[in-house]
Amino acid sequence: MKQEQRRDFSTILIILVALLLLPLLLGQSRYLISVLMNCAGVAVIASGVWLTFCIGRINICQAGFALIGAYVSAILIMKAGFNVWLALPLSCVVAALCGALIGSVILKLKGIYFSMLTICLTEAIRLAFLNGGELTQGAKGITGLPQAFATDSPLPLYYVGVALLALALAVVWRVHYSRLGGIFRAMRLNEDLAESFGVNVWRYRIMAFAIACGLGGLGGGYFALFTQSVYPQSFTVEHSIYYMLYCFLGGLDYVSGAMIGAFALTILFELLQDFQQYQSLIYGVLMIVVMLTLPNGLMALRGWSWSLPLHKDKGVVK
Repeated sequence: MKQEQRRDFSTILIILVALLLLPLLLGQSRYLISVLMNCAGVAVIASGVWLTFCIGRINICQAGFALIGAYVSAILIMKAGFNVWLALPLSCVVAALCGALIGSVILKLKGIYFSMLTICLTEAIRLAFLNGGELTQGAKGITGLPQAFATDSPLPLYYVGVALLALALAVVWRVHYSRLGGIFRAMRLNEDLAESFGVNVWRYRIMAFAIACGLGGLGGGYFALFTQSVYPQSFTVEHSIYYMLYCFLGGLDYVSGAMIGAFALTILFELLQDFQQYQSLIYGVLMIVVMLTLPNGLMALRGWSWSLPLHKDKGVVK
């Protein structure tokens, strides 16, 4: 395992273990647990955005697919009588299928043209649910979703969020550090050159985008269970921009980057509640400072992550 990969793995492992143990320190504080649940949910969604960066696309429509996932879960539970644990994976599948279908058309574009189209796509999805009639309940949204667990404690649903985050990271890790990830990186550098070596660029573009959208739908479905409601305003263009910023802040060269950025900015948002009118300004200044001083995000900081000693063929890596 290479040093960069080892560092990435160590960071993911330590944060996941910390998330498992934190409730023991926080007790039954609903507010703090809900903040961590929110962090886990947005990290799942942002990991999909991180994956689309691997193929050289700036994805600003992830909130739209999170909204698809949230509404699919809510509609299946409230309208079709599906079990909560069946509706959640289906929200991921439906979002992935929608991503594959839409991606087969829009992924032909590159650069600013693709980015601008994804912004329009997010708004189009939101307006579609806003005008969905009885199925989506319009601006009123779908409320009153049943609790996932027959208990008032938030801990069971919290651990579901941690499990979904671990699943999302495992999927992205498997893709990134495999032959498939190498193909994605080659496409990001030069699609024409990759195609000249026999890579079916169109197919791999759609594959990456579908996985990313599926992760967005999974995170959106989790939010629907977490908040027991979904509205057209639950996920907007502003949220899509935040998901992209999480990836920049954490680091685009590490699978853990989206998670690091999501936790850092979400917790910062909570700490700045008393300065709500200045939040956008603070966010903007923070991102400028990070991009100027840490082009590879927080993961570029020395000492940010810890490397676990792993055995090689000859001795131990220290």
